[in-house]
Amino acid sequence: MKLYTYPSAPSPRRVHLFLAEKGVDVDERHVDLMSGEHFKPPLRDLNAECTVPVLELPDGTCLAQVMAICRYIEELHPDPPLFGNTPANRAVVTERNRWVETNGFMAVADAFRNTTSAMKGHAVPGTRPVAQIPALAERGRERYGWFLEELDAWLGQHEYVAGDEFSVADITAWVTIEFSSWAIKTEIPEVLSNLTRWYRAVGSRPAVVAST
Repeated sequence: MKLYTYPSAPSPRRVHLFLAEKGVDVDERHVDLMSGEHFKPPLRDLNAECTVPVLELPDGTCLAQVMAICRYIEELHPDPPLFGNTPANRAVVTERNRWVETNGFMAVADAFRNTTSAMKGHAVPGTRPVAQIPALAERGRERYGWFLEELDAWLGQHEYVAGDEFSVADITAWVTIEFSSWAIKTEIPEVLSNLTRWYRAVGSRPAVVAST
């Protein structure tokens, strides 16, 4: 397997943390996003959207979505389970992870991609020219604030994002908060004590510390 990646970017970061939690190493090929290398072969030939990460399997199949990559790794290395260990657990993890992606990760991405000068003409992934829309950035920031409040309320009754066990949903949420801190300069409000407790706990995990 080959992982085409830019480790500090948020989507690749999710995969790297997942691999670290699993204790799995893969062959990495770094793609320099800052110089636009992702718009050129070989990455462009592997993924038409020109995004990372991309996991190239031994048979040439390419997976270009974070959750598809993580799901594949989970199938090969089921321990420790990061997608749940029962049908009900797996369904809850999938649902909660999707909630984080939709309400948190994408909100930050909208705020970032529609304001930063580096994304001018590339407000959505891919090669098509797409103009930035400031109103989307404003809404993204507002949605992210709601996300933090709702996640704090959830964590007041649950240890982790998907319940009682650490899962891929926690990785997605933790990377989302890290993403927001540099992309839109937003920190966790002090009043959100449940979220702060969880954030510190995840940040102290050996796999997270080692990969930071």
